[in-house]
Amino acid sequence: MVFDCHAHIYPEKIAAKVVGNIGNYYQIPMACDGTAEGLLAAGRRGGIGKFIVFSAAGTPAQVERINSYISAVCGEHPEFTGFGSLHRDMENPGGEIERLIGLGLQGIKFHPDMQKFNIDDPPMMDIYALLEGRLPVVFHTGDYRSDFSHPRRLARVLDNFPKLVAVAAHFGGWSLYDLALEYFRDRFCYLDVSSAIPYLGNRRAEELIGIYGPERILFGSDYPMWDPAEELRRFETLKLPAGDKDLILYQNAQRLLGLT
Repeated sequence: MVFDCHAHIYPEKIAAKVVGNIGNYYQIPMACDGTAEGLLAAGRRGGIGKFIVFSAAGTPAQVERINSYISAVCGEHPEFTGFGSLHRDMENPGGEIERLIGLGLQGIKFHPDMQKFNIDDPPMMDIYALLEGRLPVVFHTGDYRSDFSHPRRLARVLDNFPKLVAVAAHFGGWSLYDLALEYFRDRFCYLDVSSAIPYLGNRRAEELIGIYGPERILFGSDYPMWDPAEELRRFETLKLPAGDKDLILYQNAQRLLGLT
């Protein structure tokens, strides 16, 4: 079993536009088309059987529509576990949290750089109070061009909400991988390997897994930026004990989702 814990999907009618915008933002060619069918096809190529899927709402008005879409797609494809979206400026986050739980969504994804808010903004702290002890939360963390998702901001959230189950994506800080160690080495959160190994190289990725501990690491591809099948092959080249790979590829995801 392999569980890809970081995959973005979009409705077919808007996928090409959204994927193009993401490619422009990160200044890299996108590997895949961003559709649910494209993700499933990549999983079949690579032997990946399970995915956590999500999409971040750029505005408060998009939240309900995105959560309904993710729920519907998960209902059609048992390979998917859906995480919902919320936005700092929405009027009734508590009501939407109840609604998305009712829709069967099992977590939340925030992308502060795309959603244009600081991880530790006061309205966000109110939202974390509603999520603590209820749903796991994936945070896009790190970007040398922005301060919205700086690792220190997530560290403050972890200090204030010790029961919040958090995932600091991209080894805790995209493009700030080593800086993230200062904040997450001694604060518990999960971290995923998405959009990291190609930049770090195998040796540094192996070192970071050793420092954090394999029991904290999740496999993720960051589809559609990267092809999940290729990212799994890349991960498999890491020199890690087989037991550590099992933790990262599926056992930690099961624990995150309460499946064990």
